[in-house]
Amino acid sequence: MTSIKDSLFIVTGAASGIGQATAIGAAAQGAHVLASDVNAKGLARTAATVRQAGGSIETTVLDVSSADQIAAYAQHVAAAHPGQRIILLNNAGVALGAGTFEQNTLEEFAWLMEINLWGVVRMTKAFLPLLRAGGGHLVNVSSVFGLFGAPHNAAYSTAKFGVRGFTDVLRNELAGSNIHVSTVFPGGVKTNIAASARLGVSVTPEQHAKANRRFDKSARTTPERAAVLILKGIEQNKARIIVGPDARVMDWLTRLLPVRYARLVLPGVRKAFSSK
Repeated sequence: MTSIKDSLFIVTGAASGIGQATAIGAAAQGAHVLASDVNAKGLARTAATVRQAGGSIETTVLDVSSADQIAAYAQHVAAAHPGQRIILLNNAGVALGAGTFEQNTLEEFAWLMEINLWGVVRMTKAFLPLLRAGGGHLVNVSSVFGLFGAPHNAAYSTAKFGVRGFTDVLRNELAGSNIHVSTVFPGGVKTNIAASARLGVSVTPEQHAKANRRFDKSARTTPERAAVLILKGIEQNKARIIVGPDARVMDWLTRLLPVRYARLVLPGVRKAFSSK
């Protein structure tokens, strides 16, 4: 069992959504939270909520696409909190507005990969020595789109499959050590990730707004509920933390019907994310 209480709970992407709710939830359970994000105003709101409830939190403005910023952050944490038991939640992520792979530019694809995949890799590389020093738990956020290839989400699915594979490797390499490893697979969660998605060059604001409304209708899980499931999964040392009924269904379908599942779910996915 991994105890949230008295841990050093490091979470990226903590200015809103799942990261914010999990930071608040971890602090409520007695963790000292180190919250980071590129959004300083959102971080301040997270910190205010935690402190109003009597929790303990530090915030850092951090761009996970910057290797230099991550290295400096890890050095700071190592100096300020030597030998502490760490839970690292790599949650920061972005989305790209609706469009097929043919419509996406390589620059757009690379931009998303730098944050959603390389951000996780860089954070893990920088903090793994700290996790070894004090023991702890590495938690990487993939997605339901890391369970199946979602049309109109080529870059996002590629990154989330990458996070899934990367975390599986680490789980096997670190088996028997003092570090537990979990992968989180959220389904549709009511966050602003779709609304704040970067518009692809082939997508108009009107098309993006239409796709965003469809996503909002399909999102069934609140960030607060997602946080409860993630924290519970961490405490239980679950290798896979499935968040939301839609994610549970997709996890089941893709394992039971690894080819035929597409006939059942892809028409709905195309409708939800198509810019038409």
